[in-house]
Amino acid sequence: MKKILYLMRHGQTLFNVRKKIQGFCDAPLTECGINQAKIASEYFKENGIVFDQAYSSTSERACDTLELITDMDYKRLKGLKEWNFGTFEGESEDLNPPLPYGDFFAGFGGEREMDFRVRLVETMESMMNQENHDTVLAVSHGAACAQFARHWEARSSIGRISGLKNCCILKFEYENGEFTLVNFINHDFAKA
Repeated sequence: MKKILYLMRHGQTLFNVRKKIQGFCDAPLTECGINQAKIASEYFKENGIVFDQAYSSTSERACDTLELITDMDYKRLKGLKEWNFGTFEGESEDLNPPLPYGDFFAGFGGEREMDFRVRLVETMESMMNQENHDTVLAVSHGAACAQFARHWEARSSIGRISGLKNCCILKFEYENGEFTLVNFINHDFAKA
């Protein structure tokens, strides 16, 4: 039986506006970010999407986004956290190396790319393998969403994704231990 995972990026934060690197460190949602989450909530309602379960990264920006989307109980999972950027946390995005980052941040106390990706895949598989998890919402982060999608890219029905905006929504089908990306909603919710 196919299950559905809606994986979202959090709404815009103060660090997004200030162009600061935020992985394990956190920043609050801006008014724009709050509005993005409310508009994403309306998207789910207008399309009749009802969740059996909801999950969030332990970061405040992800939890706050989820709480604006639904009032259902949810679980916070460390496995959904953003990439750990080590000593680059909170610094200017100008210091980021060119993409792909690979293991650059591991040399500065952060995570290796494949360790980060495995953490995400194991977390999502563990979530989806539970009973009463037919339609699941998980709110996470930009690099987390991109790395998870990249892991399953060969199975994607829509090709490679890039430029994940705040509150973008990735819809995956999950069956027989594999995820297939079937939809990517990446319009600017702030201007919708």
